[in-house]
Amino acid sequence: MLIDRNTDFQKGQVLLFDKPMYWTSFDLVKKIKNIIRNNCNQEKIKVGHAGTLDPLASGLMIICTGKSTKRISELQESDKEYIARFHLGKTTPSFDLETEIDATYETGHIDKDLILKALKHFEGEYNQVPPVFSAKNINGERAYSYARKGISVEMKPKRVIFHELELQEFNPPEASIRILCSKGTYIRSFARDLGEYLDSGAYLSSLERTAIGNYKLEDAMQIDDFENLLTSFSVSME
Repeated sequence: MLIDRNTDFQKGQVLLFDKPMYWTSFDLVKKIKNIIRNNCNQEKIKVGHAGTLDPLASGLMIICTGKSTKRISELQESDKEYIARFHLGKTTPSFDLETEIDATYETGHIDKDLILKALKHFEGEYNQVPPVFSAKNINGERAYSYARKGISVEMKPKRVIFHELELQEFNPPEASIRILCSKGTYIRSFARDLGEYLDSGAYLSSLERTAIGNYKLEDAMQIDDFENLLTSFSVSME
């Protein structure tokens, strides 16, 4: 991804960024839009993202500008790769660290072989129920809006595909797993399902997206580097 003083963001660019933890996907889009506006005299620039990431997740996000925003739907169809860390033996209502621990379970029976058996079980297609703490649209409202009000709603299952599930590290009570999956897969829901299969509980303790299709995290920019680069072009042209 080569950015120089002649880069035309209106004509269209596909930019790769490493989203920091605690930022929303909208935060990143807004920041990139403002950087371009402030340094490239492009007030009406279109900017959008090709696949959201939860605030507690980090890693690769694809940002499209100008005419390249027409590619967003195409890019969203791509498979995703993650490095996910799961804490075994405990659960939370959101299936991650957004909410407090609500239950504790036995983990003495869980060993590496059982986890490998679980990963083999989940490889391929299965019907996954999205987390209620999600941006899923339910009757015109985000599911998390109902969850935070304590309102129960039905979350309909969706067919997803786990192409690859690779155990990278098992250091009880934590397990690190590389996941290659289809569009629309909720890794937090997989935490819930994994815990249930292990006859215990689990929540997602950290998540990093490392690839979207052929786009890799290692090729992504940091936000500050992008801003400094465009600022330097702007200053040199004054």
